[in-house]
Amino acid sequence: MSTPDLNQLITLDAVLAEGSVAGAARRLRLSPSAMSRALARLRESTGDPLLVRVGRAMVLTPRALALRVQVSELVQEAKVVLRPEARLDLRQLVRTFTLRTRDGFAENFGPALIERVGEQAPGVHLRFVQKPDKDGAALRDGAADLETGVIDNTTEAHMRTRALFSDRFIGVVRAGHPLCQGKLSAARYAQGRHVGLSMGGQYKGAVDAALAALGLARDVVATVGGFSSALALARGSDLVATVPARHTGMLRDGMHSFALPVDLPDMTVSLLWHPRLDADQAHRWLRALLADCCAAPLTPAPPTFP
Repeated sequence: MSTPDLNQLITLDAVLAEGSVAGAARRLRLSPSAMSRALARLRESTGDPLLVRVGRAMVLTPRALALRVQVSELVQEAKVVLRPEARLDLRQLVRTFTLRTRDGFAENFGPALIERVGEQAPGVHLRFVQKPDKDGAALRDGAADLETGVIDNTTEAHMRTRALFSDRFIGVVRAGHPLCQGKLSAARYAQGRHVGLSMGGQYKGAVDAALAALGLARDVVATVGGFSSALALARGSDLVATVPARHTGMLRDGMHSFALPVDLPDMTVSLLWHPRLDADQAHRWLRALLADCCAAPLTPAPPTFP
């Protein structure tokens, strides 16, 4: 079956609305002969004469009368689709956004984001869900609108990204832990009993590589899947947790944090989203708002390290 010429809908709408060839020609700014040819093509496409002469007048056929409302609605809908989107009215926006994030993100950045969303768009709701892995399926299939994470070679190349903030790994122990006192060397840090993090099935990371370069290795006696679990174990025992500083600021309240005695580069936490949402006005607004919240100092501010 050949593809129909959708441009004919505009001509058909004019014919059905005017009920005459001359009226349709004036409406479409066509010459009478061009309008007659267009009507001939419409008759061939629809299989109906559409306009028939009765005495001295032209009248619409029953099929034409039946199509008049439907064709008019189709043309109006097409005009809406093909014109620029109306300016976003945040006060009238009703929508739920799903954000896929690691432990600590909602606790640290959620309060400011929720407050600002409530002030600007009270009909918007936020849903924070855990990010157990780096699989981009949730963004691809629409289960998540936004995701936070560190961009690496596993990140799907077509995803859109925006840097949010820089972070670095630190050590965290309970108040009164032996590592709270004295000079901290790489050897002393490695000799402690550690809680490790398994992100997507990986049990060793940049910290282990840096220690290995010095001929050292951590004694990881327990492994968990998230920052909050690692900190909870460290808070209630002598285990050492190694977590990103800014991402876990609120989770470390009352604990002792220290700079790692190994050289590690800072990491950039970014926002990710699917390309189909790139131009969505409401999505763009939320992305900008989230970036502003992440750029602002946390309250309370994360500690400074020697």
